[in-house]
Amino acid sequence: RQSTLGPMLTIGGLFFICGFVTWLNGPLITFVKLAFDLDDVGAVLVPMAFYLSYFFLALPSAAILRATGMKRGMALGLFVMAIGAALFGHFTTERVYAGALGGLFTIGAGLSLLQTAANPYVSIVGPIERAAQRIAFMGLANKFAGVLAPFVFGALVLHGLDAFDAEVKAAPDAATRDALLDAFAGKVYVPYMLMAALLALL
Repeated sequence: RQSTLGPMLTIGGLFFICGFVTWLNGPLITFVKLAFDLDDVGAVLVPMAFYLSYFFLALPSAAILRATGMKRGMALGLFVMAIGAALFGHFTTERVYAGALGGLFTIGAGLSLLQTAANPYVSIVGPIERAAQRIAFMGLANKFAGVLAPFVFGALVLHGLDAFDAEVKAAPDAATRDALLDAFAGKVYVPYMLMAALLALL
């Protein structure tokens, strides 16, 4: 009998990625509110853009998977997510909010395709009578990533946020303020480009 450990670990990694990327939306709201100088309504466009991709692309994802198959569909989903991460990192550094939202929508589109393939794949990758156990394991991987994501993003990007906010408010002129916000927005460039490279590699 062929071992299912390799596929299980691979799909567990995919579920970890899904949870990590999804739970980044919470700290991203705080980040974009300051980086783009937004009000609360503008900042909440972050999760809206992300989750609208699920609404619009769930059924098209199913059609794509019929053509590509499960494995190629998961690979395509990862690659689309990589494109979205690169777009978000670039446009956020340039402080172009519409472009950043487009990057998040693209990440959500790839994630929609990935999850549409990965969820049923868990059931068929091993004996059907143990499918519930495998699904529970994937849920744990997803939730662990959800707990980890805010801490990682906070350590890399949001460290010292209160002091920085005070510094921005105390800026003597608009040019200094913009320079501070440009530097702050640029903090996501390296993490998101690394994320894009990792997703493309996977």
